[in-house]
Amino acid sequence: MRSRFSAFAVGDAGYLLRTWHPSTRPERLDLAGGPRWVRLEILETTGGSAVHTEGTVRFRAHYEDRGRPGAMEENSRFARHAGTWTYIGAI
Repeated sequence: MRSRFSAFAVGDAGYLLRTWHPSTRPERLDLAGGPRWVRLEILETTGGSAVHTEGTVRFRAHYEDRGRPGAMEENSRFARHAGTWTYIGAI
């Protein structure tokens, strides 16, 4: 989750697509003109250890958009695919 937030913060669409589960991954991702992501808070997690194949991360991501602060909150589902954790989507 933290690496995906960092990818959003620096505009690395390639990394985001590579870490998105194939069953829900969009064909392309355009990050131009989006908000500036400034801080991530992890609020809760389930699963996600070496013995799990699925997990969730509830987070709050803080951003600035046209000089105004904001935040979005999501409970995300992740699953292992080809040995790595991938983002499936919001619950």
